[in-house]
Amino acid sequence: MPTHSETRIMPYTAQQMYDLIADVGAYPQFLPWCAASRIRKRTPKGGTEIIDAELVISFKVFREGFGSRVTLNPAAQKIDVEYLDGPFKYLNNHWTFTECDGGCAVDFFVDFEFKSKILQSIIGVVFGEAMQRIVGAFEARADSLYNSGSLKG
Repeated sequence: MPTHSETRIMPYTAQQMYDLIADVGAYPQFLPWCAASRIRKRTPKGGTEIIDAELVISFKVFREGFGSRVTLNPAAQKIDVEYLDGPFKYLNNHWTFTECDGGCAVDFFVDFEFKSKILQSIIGVVFGEAMQRIVGAFEARADSLYNSGSLKG
C-alpha cells in the first residue's frame, strides 16, 4: 500500500536515463539495500524485451529475494515492472522518460504491499526516506556515468 510517484528533470538524455534504469544487473553496485541481482531470463518480444530478474534486498536483519518481470520498451522510452514471486502481495513499478529542455523528465511510480503485516508496518515508518535514498542513488549513478550535468549521447 505504500505508493510513491514523482517526476525529476535530469540533465541527461531520455536514452541515457532509460539505459541506466534498464541495467538491472548493475543495481547492487549503487542502489541502497540491493545486495544482489540475477537475470533469470531475457525474451525479445516485438519491439520490447522481457527480463525476468531476481533482486535480493537486505535491510538490517531482513534479507529477502523477490522476482520481477521487467518489460523494456525502448521505442516508448518506458519500463514496466511487475511482481513474480517473493515477500510481496503485489508490486507495480513504472518508469517513463521524456526529452525536455535541458535534459529529460523521468517519471517514477511504485506501489507495493508486503504479505507480512510486520514488514509492512516497518516499511511504513521509513518508506519516505527509503524512496528519497533510492531516487538519490539513481541520480548519483547518472552523475557518475554521464559526467555531472553534461548532455552526452
